[in-house]
Amino acid sequence: MERVDLTLVIAIRQRGSLAAAADSMGVAPSVVTKRLAALEARIGQRLFTRTTRRLSLTAEGEAVCLHAERLLDGFAVLEAELNERQSTVAGSIRLASTLGFGRRWVGPALAEFQQLHPAVQVQLQLTERLPDLGTDGYDGAIWLWPVQDARAAQWTARHLARNQRVLVAAPAYLAERGTPTILGELENHDCLTVQENVDTGQQRHDHWALAHEKDSRLVRVRVRGPLSSNSGELVRDWCLAGRGIMLRSLWDIAPQLASGALVRLLPAYAMPEADVQWIAPWRPRAPRRTRLLVDFLAERFRDEPWKPAQPPTPKRAKAPLAGRRAPPG
Repeated sequence: MERVDLTLVIAIRQRGSLAAAADSMGVAPSVVTKRLAALEARIGQRLFTRTTRRLSLTAEGEAVCLHAERLLDGFAVLEAELNERQSTVAGSIRLASTLGFGRRWVGPALAEFQQLHPAVQVQLQLTERLPDLGTDGYDGAIWLWPVQDARAAQWTARHLARNQRVLVAAPAYLAERGTPTILGELENHDCLTVQENVDTGQQRHDHWALAHEKDSRLVRVRVRGPLSSNSGELVRDWCLAGRGIMLRSLWDIAPQLASGALVRLLPAYAMPEADVQWIAPWRPRAPRRTRLLVDFLAERFRDEPWKPAQPPTPKRAKAPLAGRRAPPG
C-alpha cells in the first residue's frame, strides 16, 4: 500500500463520496474510482460499501483509515524535521518573563541567542502576571512561580534551573541588631517584605515558608517590620542600607553576596518552589527555533550562573616527617 493510497482512502472518508474526494485531490472522478478498485483488488478487501445514494466504510475500511492517519502524520513529521535540518532557523518567537529575572538574566541570554540565529526575531514581554499563553499568542514563558490554576493542564513545562530565596542582611544591620542563629529569632528583627502575588494566593508577605536543606522540612515563620513594598528592587535597596533582613533570590543578590555588601543568614534554610521553568502551550511539535531556544536556555541556566563562587579550600600544611631534624634557624 503506497502513500497515495492512504491519502485516497482518507479523502473518500472525509468527503463522503468519490466525486468529492476527486475534487479535493484535483483529479478526475474516474481516477479515484480506478485507484480505489485497484487497491481493493490488491488487498482482497472491500473498504467502502457503495450504493446509489450513500458510501460508507466497512470494518476493514475503518481499520485502514485508523492506521492511515497515523502513518500520514508520521510522514508529515519526518518531512518537517528533514526540511528543518536543511533550512535556516528563522521566524519570530514571542515570550513572557517575570520582570526582575527577565531583565537581569533572560534579556541578555535572548540577545546572545538571536546573535547566533540572525534570522530569528525575539519579542519579550516582561510582566508579573502570567499571560494566557495560547490565547494571547505566546510561544512560551520563562517563569519563576508554579502555575497552580486550571491552565496548567493545557501547558507543558520544563525545569531550567534551581532558584533559591535566601535570608540576607547588611553587615551594618547585623552589627547593630545582632545575627539570628535560629529561625525563631527572626520575630525579634526588622524583616523587609515584598508584597508580590498576594492576590493569587501564591505568597503571604507576612509569613516566610523556609525548607531545611537536609530533609526539606518546611517551617513557617511570621515576620514583621516597618518597611514593605511591592518592588523587590526597593526592598533590596533598603536591605543594602542596613534597614533589616530580607528573603531574596540568589539570582538578584549574587554580586552583593560576593562583595560582602550582604551576608547570608541561617544558610541551612531557603524558600522552595521558585525554580526557573519554561512553560508553553501544548502542541504536537514546536517549531525548531523554539526548541533550539529552550535547549539554549537550559544550557545557559543549568549551572545556576548566579550562584556565589565557593571560596577555595585552604591547603593544610604538611606535618614534618617523624625523625626528620628541622633545619637550624
